[in-house]
Amino acid sequence: MAARNGKDSTAMSKAIGMIEFKTTAAGITAADAMVKTAEVELIEAQTVCPGKYIAIIAGDLSAVKAAVETAVTSFEDKCIDSFVLGNPHESIFPAIYGTSQVKDISALGILETYDAASIIEAADQAAKTAIVELIELRIAKGMCGKSYMLITGEVSAVEASIERAKQLVAEKGMYLDSSVIAHPDRKMVEKLL
Repeated sequence: MAARNGKDSTAMSKAIGMIEFKTTAAGITAADAMVKTAEVELIEAQTVCPGKYIAIIAGDLSAVKAAVETAVTSFEDKCIDSFVLGNPHESIFPAIYGTSQVKDISALGILETYDAASIIEAADQAAKTAIVELIELRIAKGMCGKSYMLITGEVSAVEASIERAKQLVAEKGMYLDSSVIAHPDRKMVEKLL
């Protein structure tokens, strides 16, 4: 990441936050309010299926909290979900952007949600629960607003991570489905990597 105002933005990025809105108009307006509220970096801001709007920001924890709170309280009736994660797992962004460097898949864990925001929280929780690698986070693109994550590792680690992520998402009412494949076939692995 590039330097900004003399500061290394990776040093600033101790937290990430996200908003998810029902409409593009509310989402763009809320994202604008976030970056005007605090010194945060707008990592991603876009329309996703089915016409919802997401924005992801990074920065110091207090700035991210203030920015997300402003967006949610200003447009509460159109907000689907939001979160703030302090010290997100380092594998979150490579998984979002499809740049994870996973060489092999031992066990495969899949978790699917009804929304975009909760899948990132679930992935962070999964990565912090056991020794697993995030393969991919598909955030509502081409999925009618649903999202999923793929993780790998030893069978017991993947099972523990998926179970903990499932609990987190279920508490928000956004859990859709999950499974763990102990040893996926090579042909399936080639399609995933």
